[in-house]
Amino acid sequence: MLKIVKTSIIIAASTLAFSNAARADGINDALANICTIVQADDKGELRKKMRSVQSDYRLKLRDYYAGVSCNGQSLIRTAVTSNAVEVGTLLVKKMPSKDLQAPEADGKTLQAWIAEQGLQDSPISAELNGRI
Repeated sequence: MLKIVKTSIIIAASTLAFSNAARADGINDALANICTIVQADDKGELRKKMRSVQSDYRLKLRDYYAGVSCNGQSLIRTAVTSNAVEVGTLLVKKMPSKDLQAPEADGKTLQAWIAEQGLQDSPISAELNGRI
């Protein structure tokens, strides 16, 4: 009897570990071309991507935003440098204002980075300042 319980626990644990790994691979595949979408300023495609990730994996933008990097930059920074105004303003609107004020991977907030790059005239910067 104890042998059956141990075997069942081992099988359940290995199945759970495999499904979590498969889920992580699925999320990575789903988000694979999000940088290209942001750089191309394709707001409709970004909305579709965000909806599919939310329905398939129950993740909102704030859940995966920090984990996505486009050439070492966050999605909003990529939108600012690519002059992707529609996508950038959508991303700023979808992110919680608390997360917009938080330092990113390099320790700088979005506002500080925009000021450092001299991009204060960007419409995305204006939207960001309006949200914060």
